[in-house]
Amino acid sequence: MKAALVAVVLLAGFAPAQDLASFEKRTTVKVLPNGLTLIVCERPEAPVFSFYTLVDAGSANDPDGASGLAHMFEHMAFKGTNEIGTTNYTAEKAALEKVEQAYAAYNLEQRKLVGQDPAKLSQLKAVFDAAAKDAQQYVIPNQFSEIAEKNGAVGLNASTSEDKTDYFWSMPSNRLELWAYLESGRIAEPVLREFYKERDVVQEERRMRIDSAPIGRMVEQFLAAAYTAHPYGRSGVGWESEISQVTATEAENFHKKYYVPANIVVAVVGDVKAADTMPVLEKYFGRIPAGPKPPEMTTVEPKQFAERTVTIREATQPFYLEGYHRPDYRDKDDAVYDAITDLFSNGRTARLYRSLVRDQKIAAAAAGFSGFPGEKYPGLFAVYAVPVPGKTPAQLRDAIHKELDRLKNEDVSDAELAMFKTRARADLLRGLASNQGLAQQLADYQTRYGDWRQLFRQLEAYDKVSKADIRRIANQLFVDSNRTSTTIEFVRPTPAVVSKGGAQ
Repeated sequence: MKAALVAVVLLAGFAPAQDLASFEKRTTVKVLPNGLTLIVCERPEAPVFSFYTLVDAGSANDPDGASGLAHMFEHMAFKGTNEIGTTNYTAEKAALEKVEQAYAAYNLEQRKLVGQDPAKLSQLKAVFDAAAKDAQQYVIPNQFSEIAEKNGAVGLNASTSEDKTDYFWSMPSNRLELWAYLESGRIAEPVLREFYKERDVVQEERRMRIDSAPIGRMVEQFLAAAYTAHPYGRSGVGWESEISQVTATEAENFHKKYYVPANIVVAVVGDVKAADTMPVLEKYFGRIPAGPKPPEMTTVEPKQFAERTVTIREATQPFYLEGYHRPDYRDKDDAVYDAITDLFSNGRTARLYRSLVRDQKIAAAAAGFSGFPGEKYPGLFAVYAVPVPGKTPAQLRDAIHKELDRLKNEDVSDAELAMFKTRARADLLRGLASNQGLAQQLADYQTRYGDWRQLFRQLEAYDKVSKADIRRIANQLFVDSNRTSTTIEFVRPTPAVVSKGGAQ
């Protein structure tokens, strides 16, 4: 009851200024002739603005044989343009062309499975290294970010998910035109300088996040088992063998295909007036060359007909994770999946926490989440739990399945359903409290539905969720043949064998 009261208070505080009618008065949308969509939302509380650029392409769009490319290009977007980050772009461009030619020759020899010439490979590598060193002399490191930060930018960042790539920061309102110049420039004229140097950074990310992280390895194996056809089953950060050989030419082709205006939404929120701001944005973003919107993905994950299991045995923290295939966000029952997520996972009153952590004391943590690893295409509803010392993943599995059966066989209570709807409304409105959060939501919903207003219509979908809906979806979803599970089982490391001759 205490959590519900807090949510109601928050809702009451936000509602007057956060309703759809209020936003419609302050929000302007314009699609430029080149296809790029601009959203400006006026919120003059402080002399700052935030932006959110959403490119409708993520790791799921990586070409075959070049996994990790979307993530790689996110890194390159901070390297500058033909005007920023270089001392002499004409000379640098020629030097970069030589780098690519040298790498192509080296890579061709390196990829030979039969007849590779070690001496020739070494020679080609030396030529490539020399070309990269020559190109480096024209680079002004980090100039793009430094210009933004010297002009008050905070929170410079970007991220790549399976579904999208996004860029964002906040800045004083009197630097709007500078931002428009910077942001439009890196979309229209990115220079892939230091590409192979940055590729090493991405490889290190993989080593840290996956290769050296038990949970990272587990999730990668889990998704590879859950998907047989769709790119959601592929490593988002990229497979090592592919990251290590992806080229700047491939990255440039990815940019030409996906970083076209028709595939981009830019939202600006803060102390800006649409009448003054739109002409500035049109001036800069309108200069980006138009291109065809990328074709929709045609690969559809086939129905799963048998349970799949992955068991990892090593000397690390035990873990249990299972997932069930569900439709994408456009499904008419999408709100019902959100309701089940809330029932399972929203704080200490959630069913999994109460049962596994508080009452049975067999888990240190337990929760469920939906739309994993993405929402744009059919994803997974997943549940995980971490056992406390002395308990096993098998015990967690049984306890989780009892909770799933409860959901399939018993109606949720009136209080639980009401709590979900109150929290959903409060969470949505709370997410609009900051300029950055609002910019993200506007861009997300404009991209997903073609209309940012769907953000508020989502509340209507939540209000319509019934007890019968939850039981119906639970019975459709939580089926053994639709399940993929992954377990980390602790095993003690095998001690080294020592003989009189020393360690073996």
